[in-house]
Amino acid sequence: MGNKKEIHSDLPAVENVLSDLIKIESVNPPGGETRVAGYLKKLFDRYQIHNEIIEPEPGRASFIADIGGGNKKLLYLSHTDVVPVTDGWDFPPFSGGIRDGFVHGRGAIDCKGLVAAEACAMIRLAQTAKLNGKLIFAATADEEVGGYVGAGVLSRKYPEKIRADFVVNEGAESLTLGDKTYHSISVGEKGPAWMKLTTKGISSHGSVPIAGNNAVVKMAEVVNKLAKYQPRIVLTPETKKLVQTFVRLDGLTDKVDESNLDAVLNKLSDKTLVYYLKAITRMTISPDVIRGGIKTNIVPDNCETEVDVRILPGQDWDYVMKELKGILNGVSVEPIQYSSASLSSSDNDYYRLIETTLKEFLGDVTILPSICTGATDSRYLRELGVPSYGIGVMTLNTDPALSSSVHGRNEKIDIASLRLKTDFLVRLAWKYLGD
Repeated sequence: MGNKKEIHSDLPAVENVLSDLIKIESVNPPGGETRVAGYLKKLFDRYQIHNEIIEPEPGRASFIADIGGGNKKLLYLSHTDVVPVTDGWDFPPFSGGIRDGFVHGRGAIDCKGLVAAEACAMIRLAQTAKLNGKLIFAATADEEVGGYVGAGVLSRKYPEKIRADFVVNEGAESLTLGDKTYHSISVGEKGPAWMKLTTKGISSHGSVPIAGNNAVVKMAEVVNKLAKYQPRIVLTPETKKLVQTFVRLDGLTDKVDESNLDAVLNKLSDKTLVYYLKAITRMTISPDVIRGGIKTNIVPDNCETEVDVRILPGQDWDYVMKELKGILNGVSVEPIQYSSASLSSSDNDYYRLIETTLKEFLGDVTILPSICTGATDSRYLRELGVPSYGIGVMTLNTDPALSSSVHGRNEKIDIASLRLKTDFLVRLAWKYLGD
């Protein structure tokens, strides 16, 4: 890289930064991301990088930094909150332990590993390169519960602080077919349309149930109908390309469309891949929490169910209500969380730049555009009209079970992937913003 400058000869090791971040418990709810923002501020201040903390609510801060200047802008996006931990871990979940080539702890993959890699990439660029554009770093609060006080606040109140030509964020996962694993670049994501359903009944003594009207029984009928619901299959150009590629890679010659999609998918050899491809080609419904009744001998007069509904681009809340009208007739429906699905084009120079840069590190490998089944903060940037892309950038030579540790037990990431991620981010920014 040209125009080198030296302020500090020592640069932070990404695995050490991640270890420090994991040790700061920022479980959401309740959050506590301000402590993470404070750590990042001390780190960036050491290298004289312009930064600020935005704290819309006590303890719920996001961190922003930038280097360089000019018309071109690239945003590194990540989030600092993590999900709660369950029992059964083989190591303390907030230990940040570094051993056996891994960094251990909650957030290692989702998403403090990316926070650490983006931070270290920016620090390296600040120390070694002069950019002809602006590189922005935003590590936001609250992503795991919708992002409303994190990226949501930034996009509503401070859009110019995060507006860029394009964004790299979390979201992409490796995809496996047989004994081969492929990299992907996430170009979009489904939207959550979570709802709380309530059925009402009439209480009576449990020994004379015929005298009552059991709200739990009513809800059971609703849940059973939701489980049997068959959503309409939708193939966007991106999902059709992805599905058709895997069909070809598995040695099949079928041409997929909406009428034969499931029949073709069921021929694929990797059933985990089949589950994923089915999820991104239709609205999904999952009743996940049920509350009803207060005592064994009292017929319940109230029952609640929380349902995880995920929608595709082009679908919205009205679409969900119309589709489920027959099932939810007589049931009270309350929205819990809603945001529209979002999509960025894979046919532009930004996507191609990410793809070609990945291949510089990985060789001439197959890289596929993918859709996230879950939601990320990228949707807030897409609402601002900023193309946003999810990157995974893993070495692919580690245990595939790592991906199942996200939101699960024993989360960890290999140091080789962390370093690869950091190198990729440096190279991407230099290619877009460098001299």
